[in-house]
Amino acid sequence: MRFELTKDFLEQLRRAIQAEDTVWIDEHILGLHFADIAELLDELTKEQAKFVYFRLDEDLQADVLMELEEDVRDRFIKTLSSKEIAEQLENLDSDDAADILGELTDKEIQEVISHMEDDEAAEDIVDLLNYDEDTAGGLMQKEFIQANLSWPVDRCIVELRRQAEDVEQVYTIYVVDQLNKLVGLLSLKRLLFASPKTKISDLYQDKNIISVKTTDSSEEVARVMEKYDLVSIPVVDFQNKLVGRITIDDVMDIIKEEADKDFQLASGISEKIEANATVWRMSRARLPWLLIGMLGGTLGAQVISTYEGSISKIPALAFFIPLITAMGGNVGVQSSAIVVQSLARGNQFDSITSKLAKETLVGLLNGLICSICIFGIATVFENQTLGITVSIALFVVILFAAIMGSMIPLILNRYKIDPALATGPFVTTLNDVLGLFIYFTVGMILYGL
Repeated sequence: MRFELTKDFLEQLRRAIQAEDTVWIDEHILGLHFADIAELLDELTKEQAKFVYFRLDEDLQADVLMELEEDVRDRFIKTLSSKEIAEQLENLDSDDAADILGELTDKEIQEVISHMEDDEAAEDIVDLLNYDEDTAGGLMQKEFIQANLSWPVDRCIVELRRQAEDVEQVYTIYVVDQLNKLVGLLSLKRLLFASPKTKISDLYQDKNIISVKTTDSSEEVARVMEKYDLVSIPVVDFQNKLVGRITIDDVMDIIKEEADKDFQLASGISEKIEANATVWRMSRARLPWLLIGMLGGTLGAQVISTYEGSISKIPALAFFIPLITAMGGNVGVQSSAIVVQSLARGNQFDSITSKLAKETLVGLLNGLICSICIFGIATVFENQTLGITVSIALFVVILFAAIMGSMIPLILNRYKIDPALATGPFVTTLNDVLGLFIYFTVGMILYGL
């Protein structure tokens, strides 16, 4: 049965911790899924969480630790001594251990490493720290299953049993040559059904081997794994030597982080914001785009003031200012979102050009429909001349907004600026100013002002 965290259960847990009722904790907590335990610990104080955490066995501790919210985990790690951190790292996969160690200072890293009893694990973790965290090298783990071309099946099975002690999930057996270069993959089914003396070189698959380099970006890794529907992917160095693997759970974390980042950028938040961020940092992340929005509003006001005489002669023109700015902003954001999505998926230029052309046609159709509707509304409530003015202006604004919303992400991407910026205040502000200019220019022409 799926566990659901309730306020009553949380209160019972807090009372059990306060009374140091280990019997109740063992009975009600230890049998839960590690994700449910992590959810519980997220709601407790550091000391309460620590009390429960150390009631868990080592394997469960490792799973729970990596399931905690990142900011909660960082605070929890800071409550542990160097020796306690070392003990926790030895129970984790090398990539997870490196992520935790990477949050510490150089001095703290040295202290933790000195307390680790498993020298091989410590060496693997330190090696991973040499890679940028946003590359395949920074994502990969050192625990994987490999077989040598020259091994017979009976020796291979013995070697795989030994290797599997450190590997939690066995997705694929990687085949290497004498120089440890990746040459192919081995099916576990073929291995089990083969005769004991058959060589691995007669069993492995050497066609269409998908791998990534240690220097490939995390976005590239996610794109490749999504394209080829992989649950794990081998990582090789520039000599094609097998150095690690990346599993789907790590890629899902990257996809989530990128989605959160793009959403924040589109919302006008320029820095990554955690739940425990200070007021100053939250303000600093939002202020630049608020200032840009304010500048855009000022420019919009300047455009309106330029046509002050026209508005004083035909006050009804002012009625539709909010409509023009809102429609331009909405259409621009919709169009830019489509292009940003294509760029994020790594689509080629021809595909993006096709989307750009399609967005222009969509803008034409939407502009035509909306302008016809607003012509009827404005004519009924005001007069036909105003109806023609608003409808023509709205059509042109929607068309321009669709084109600008599609072009801006491409321009930003061309200059290595995150195109997700285009889906937020940037496009909205630009289209507000442009829309007002178009609206009043059309009004002046039709009214002969």
